[in-house]
Amino acid sequence: MNLLEPKSRSVIQRLFLLRTVAIIIQLTTVLMVYFVMSLQISLQPLLIVIAVETLFHISSVYFFKNRQAGNIAIVFQLLADILFLSVLLSLSGGATNAFVSLLLLPIIIAAVSLSSRYLSIISLAAISAYSFLLIRVPAHSMHQMDMNNHFIGMWVNFLLSIVVVTVVVGTMARIISNREQAIAQHREAQLRSEQLLALGAASAQVTHQLATPLANIQLLSDELFDDYPEHVAVQAMRHPLEQCRNQLSYFRNLATSIRNESKELVTVDELLSQLNDNIHLSFPEQDVEFIQSEEISASIHSDAMLIPALLNLVQNAIRANKENNEDKLTLTVYVCPQFLHLVLRDFGSGISANISKSEQEALGAKMIDSQQGFGMAILLSNATFNRLQGSLNLSNHPEKGSIAHVKLAIADELFRNKTEEQSKI
Repeated sequence: MNLLEPKSRSVIQRLFLLRTVAIIIQLTTVLMVYFVMSLQISLQPLLIVIAVETLFHISSVYFFKNRQAGNIAIVFQLLADILFLSVLLSLSGGATNAFVSLLLLPIIIAAVSLSSRYLSIISLAAISAYSFLLIRVPAHSMHQMDMNNHFIGMWVNFLLSIVVVTVVVGTMARIISNREQAIAQHREAQLRSEQLLALGAASAQVTHQLATPLANIQLLSDELFDDYPEHVAVQAMRHPLEQCRNQLSYFRNLATSIRNESKELVTVDELLSQLNDNIHLSFPEQDVEFIQSEEISASIHSDAMLIPALLNLVQNAIRANKENNEDKLTLTVYVCPQFLHLVLRDFGSGISANISKSEQEALGAKMIDSQQGFGMAILLSNATFNRLQGSLNLSNHPEKGSIAHVKLAIADELFRNKTEEQSKI
């Protein structure tokens, strides 16, 4: 229902706009024919009909100002247009009037905005109106017509019909196209959410299954340490087991944080400090250069998944570096009016040339089989950035390596307003 409401509102507003233009054209045409072309027409009845149509139009605009227009209301408005147009034509030549083909316009509007049932009603009404006008044409009227003016009127009518049909049908087609695109994007987002849910369920299941055997191994390790505290193998086991236990504990805390949807505000300095500590702790062999032109006193929304998501990108960059015997990374940090930008560059071989442009644009949006590591980790990272009102873009550097460009929304309203003013200056 929500998808249809903007459509109905747009159709009724566009219909009112067209009727406003039509009333102006009707009044102008009647006055020009009577005073400029000096043709004998029923001026007073025509002006009365236009006045009644104007009153109906104003009442309709006021009535639907704060109301939703359904299909029946649109059908009623189109039937009223056919009625007013038929009366005007019957008072000015009937079926011999050059503007009789304007009866096609309600059909065109109905064809692009209403269902087949309502379109049939409008079509039958227009056919009935034209038939009524044709029956009322006197047999001798064709001989008394000024055919020169008639042909000029037909030409003007043709141009007017082309303009109106182009505007109406073209606009309606764009509305339909935009709606289909929105539906497609919603379907892709739903599919991505289902993939993430499946990955989360699988991760939770595997972690749960590993907890029990890991606890048993820990007990055996403790017993061995009590019996053989100086044994090299026993001492070597304790550190990896401690890491596994810490990772399981971290996963439980992470799952609790995600379930409670807990978010917090962190400053950019705090974020960069945490990221720098984690990089040096996990990847001490890498030389990571932080490039920041000025101090950024702003805050962003963060949760338990933000740092792991950024570390996923760092890990992929390090893997690319190792394949190319490089050990340097650069992280450029800057702020635009509404976003914090983190640009991570590696010096590897870049994104494979075998990946098409469409697949490259889809990196992070869905899982793609690749030897470069652009799979599950990038998908999870991108989902985290999207949840925090950010985005991820992956591309090749013009010189060497690849770039992971992360945007995160600035949460400080005062800072956003200040940076917007600076960008305008």
